[in-house]
Amino acid sequence: MHDFWERAACGEELYLTGDDAYNHQARTRYELEPYISSFADFEATRDLRVLEIGVGLGADHERFAAAGANLSGIDLTRNAVEHTRARLERRGLTSDLRIGDAETLPFGDAQFDVVYSYGVLHHSPNTAAAVAEVHRVLKPGGIARIMIYHKRSFVGLMLWIRYGLLALKPFEPLASLYAQHLESPGTKAYSVDEARRLFAWFSEVQISTELTHGDLLTSAAGQRHTGLLLNFARKVWPRRLIRRFFPANGLHMLITAVK
Repeated sequence: MHDFWERAACGEELYLTGDDAYNHQARTRYELEPYISSFADFEATRDLRVLEIGVGLGADHERFAAAGANLSGIDLTRNAVEHTRARLERRGLTSDLRIGDAETLPFGDAQFDVVYSYGVLHHSPNTAAAVAEVHRVLKPGGIARIMIYHKRSFVGLMLWIRYGLLALKPFEPLASLYAQHLESPGTKAYSVDEARRLFAWFSEVQISTELTHGDLLTSAAGQRHTGLLLNFARKVWPRRLIRRFFPANGLHMLITAVK
């Protein structure tokens, strides 16, 4: 997993392009996933202690810093930390940035008002341990805002069609297909009930799901997926029907949990 993300931190090859690379990546990110802003609630974090787990290319981290958060960030890879540090320095922003593991956070108990992690903890070998660490470092009454992958998504359906049905393995478990074929090896996805069990230690948990550009095939499919079959699917994919009849079957599961 480390080597996969060290080679290309969160879409670096796809979106970090041009002379104004960081701004281009941020614009693309928020155009593709416009619900990030309301979920993260950047502006509400002014003067709060905020930890981001998995800073990636740093777009969200920059917005927390610009909002005036007392900010810390951690990522498994040096590449991501260096990108994020460079991104902040060009605007005169600061953060306590560290290389580290979500399963063993290098912070004391009850340190943060907000812990944010977007599309990261499902890559951890022991996601339950990572969620327990989120709970540990939050202050009583603190808020966790976590996105993990939703199992019953159209991305999952596409993985089953391509690597299950067309590979003559129609009974291959969906968990195995996510682990083998979506992003880094071992990637996981959860049902809503499974996510509630992961966050059972929290006093209040709210969960919603979002159809993504991946579910709707309105963008490049990521670092691992290309080919004629995918190009054909983009032309015939029933986006209007999916939006109307299956709005809850998106890949992104947005979890807001109060300690």
